[in-house]
Amino acid sequence: MKQQRRIRSFVLRAGRVTVAQERAMQDLWPKFGLEISAPFDLDVVYQRQAARCLEIGFGNGEVIGLLAHAHPEIDYLGIEVHRAGVGRLLLHIEQEKLSNLRIICHDAVEVLRDTIADQSFDEVLIFFPDPWHKKRHHKRRLIEAFFIELIARKLRIGGVLRLATDWQPYAEQMLAVCNANALLTTLSPYAGYVARAEFRPSTRFEKRGERLGHGVWDLAYVRNS
Repeated sequence: MKQQRRIRSFVLRAGRVTVAQERAMQDLWPKFGLEISAPFDLDVVYQRQAARCLEIGFGNGEVIGLLAHAHPEIDYLGIEVHRAGVGRLLLHIEQEKLSNLRIICHDAVEVLRDTIADQSFDEVLIFFPDPWHKKRHHKRRLIEAFFIELIARKLRIGGVLRLATDWQPYAEQMLAVCNANALLTTLSPYAGYVARAEFRPSTRFEKRGERLGHGVWDLAYVRNS
């Protein structure tokens, strides 16, 4: 039987890539970018053993770039499908001389499913994924049961999953899906939302939502045993 094609959570946009970003893709990608070919040995990638944090859909890299600069003792991996954002983060790596940050430009589902070992990360961040507002597009939303199960398996015991969205119906879906996962325990005493993580800067997506009058909902879960 022919395997059904998985619906992707993103559509590649023909966004403008600046000359500097294109130069970064050419010159810096070989050093800081990871190509998808075989499962990764992250100890080899970073040439050390350390705490590790993954950000999925990092956009322009505001969060992961800031964290990698502030915490050189932690290794960071960012996954993003849009070349402009990848180029921008590569330029930030060069400017700040970061050695603890690597980038993958590929579908996060395939990356986690095929190339990342279980219990690889101490923290996973998913901030403001596309909410796919229209009902007919809800099937494209990234946060659903299969993906959260995949994420939970990639967290080390005691590792933390953090999410945020400025779209309340999506926040409610995130809450229901994550609360239903047996590998995750909410950090909210009421099995609800949590306060914004102190380290999380206000991204351009969040600022846009604030201008539109949207609230912001944060969630946090720990990987149990």
